[in-house]
Amino acid sequence: MTTSAQERDTAHPLDPYGWDEGWELALAQHHRDHPGPLVPARVVRTHRGALDVQTPLGPQRVGAPRALLPEPTTGDWVVLGLAGTDPELLAVLPRRTALSRAEVSGRSTEQVLAANVDTVVVVVAPARRAPLGRVERFLTLAWDSGARPLVVLTKTDLLSGRELTTALAEVESAALGAGVHAVSAERGAGIEELRGELSGTVVLLGPSGAGKSTLANALLGEDRLATAAVRAGDGKGRHTTVHRELLPLPGGLVLVDTPGLRAVGLRGGGAAESLQRTFADVEDLAVDCRFGDCTHTSEPGCAVLAAIGAGVVDRRRLDSYRKLEREQEFLAARTDARLRAERTQRWKAIHRQQRAHRPRP
Repeated sequence: MTTSAQERDTAHPLDPYGWDEGWELALAQHHRDHPGPLVPARVVRTHRGALDVQTPLGPQRVGAPRALLPEPTTGDWVVLGLAGTDPELLAVLPRRTALSRAEVSGRSTEQVLAANVDTVVVVVAPARRAPLGRVERFLTLAWDSGARPLVVLTKTDLLSGRELTTALAEVESAALGAGVHAVSAERGAGIEELRGELSGTVVLLGPSGAGKSTLANALLGEDRLATAAVRAGDGKGRHTTVHRELLPLPGGLVLVDTPGLRAVGLRGGGAAESLQRTFADVEDLAVDCRFGDCTHTSEPGCAVLAAIGAGVVDRRRLDSYRKLEREQEFLAARTDARLRAERTQRWKAIHRQQRAHRPRP
């Protein structure tokens, strides 16, 4: 169990950035391995080959060694050595959670969007037809991170009372197990209620134009992040946020604002359980299917199809589940193939080295 900043005798300079006793214990492990002076820091922003970090002495920019694993990202806690004239990045403290997606290129490798996140807020803008498939995709990533997901419907000032009721019902049908909130950042409606549901480090996740930066400004209490209106022609947003940035919030929270995501690929095998949590209603029904390997397509005694026929479950929900399940299985297979290839290459390199050093007859 960790100790909060309020429970300690003296405040730590990094308390506003989420520092606690658990991170102090993790840092202590490195003091035994590095005799020189060490300080912790949290990654605020990443650059090519460099990091902006917050240290007990203030903000710093440090180089990011290519060989350092895992590669530091926004939200990571890192260890800096102060033995030289400039701070040296020595290690990344073990992550508690990691919000990751498959690489946009479709490769089997993953991209960590933010580390040590406690709450993932999936931001949804009102539309004629709510993008429920995208909500389910984002929620699967959120569950997979180990953080607690919430869904926020923004810009409710643009909706009539009946439209808001309909939009909320649609989003709630796709967000089982996650809290759903409606806010208007422009008018301040629902902001304090949402703030009361947030904890720890909060990351905002959603497409461009969903209102993430406007929501972030409302939580910050100031217009600190740039915003822009969506295009009138197609309602699509512009990328006002171009990098992931970590900011302390009033009340002890920490915020990670992210650029809008066009492509959100699921990870490999690790996302299977998270997919089951996103579609818990389908999974619960599947237990009652006659066959244990039921594919919910045309099998007799399929409880899922029966529920769809009775109007209990929407056909769209099952189609979305199948789509994400196929994608997850495909990426899992590619990940396994890539790992096998990497192991084979390592063994080949070892054998080449052994042959090079073997005495010649």
